[in-house]
Amino acid sequence: MGKLTKKQKQVIAKYNPEQEYSLADAANLVKEITFTKFDASVDIDVRLGVDPKKADQMVRGVVALPHGTGKDVRVLVLCTPDKAQEAKDAGAEHVGLDDYIAKIEQGWLDIDVIITMPTVMAKVGKLGRILGPRSLMPNPKAGTVTLEVGKAVKEIKQGKIDFKVDKYGIIHTSIGKVSFSPDKIQENINELIQVISKLKPASAKGTYIKSVSLSSTMSPGISVDKSSISGI
Repeated sequence: MGKLTKKQKQVIAKYNPEQEYSLADAANLVKEITFTKFDASVDIDVRLGVDPKKADQMVRGVVALPHGTGKDVRVLVLCTPDKAQEAKDAGAEHVGLDDYIAKIEQGWLDIDVIITMPTVMAKVGKLGRILGPRSLMPNPKAGTVTLEVGKAVKEIKQGKIDFKVDKYGIIHTSIGKVSFSPDKIQENINELIQVISKLKPASAKGTYIKSVSLSSTMSPGISVDKSSISGI
């Protein structure tokens, strides 16, 4: 690690990894302790009191972040020719079907989201072993398997994200960029937490949202006081 500047030392000195910060303070602090030369993503980890091994406790959903993610999302639409122009007009970077299925089978994955149609899922389904491990497989629950491909593309471009709990009971997702104002970071987080809260499984016992941590791409995690977040 390179030598820290005086400013970096001053900022790091006021960060206490053992302390819980209010959401407002955490949104400010994550900006102050990030020193990347690029516009780093702001990530959130939400630890849930669920058992992901049980099918009825697998928490998954979608949320439209009020201020988007700040990321230029690359979208591939696998569709029939009659829907191709609709997808292109909505802003999809890549549109096709058999040609792109072949490219993916050969290792091409220069995309962030795949949207497809129910009528072609038989073809897309064979890509499961490639797309599944990379969380790229289209899913009706995430709104990425639909006949309204144009609408789906626009929603993704505007900040709609798909999230799900991992095998450790944690939801990890990006909710913005360090360049966002603290208010925008807070509003995106509040919206996400409200959606997660509504998805609490009936079979989940005890505390549902156990902890919330905020970080940037290369910053330490900041523990957030749950009582300062709307929806908990």
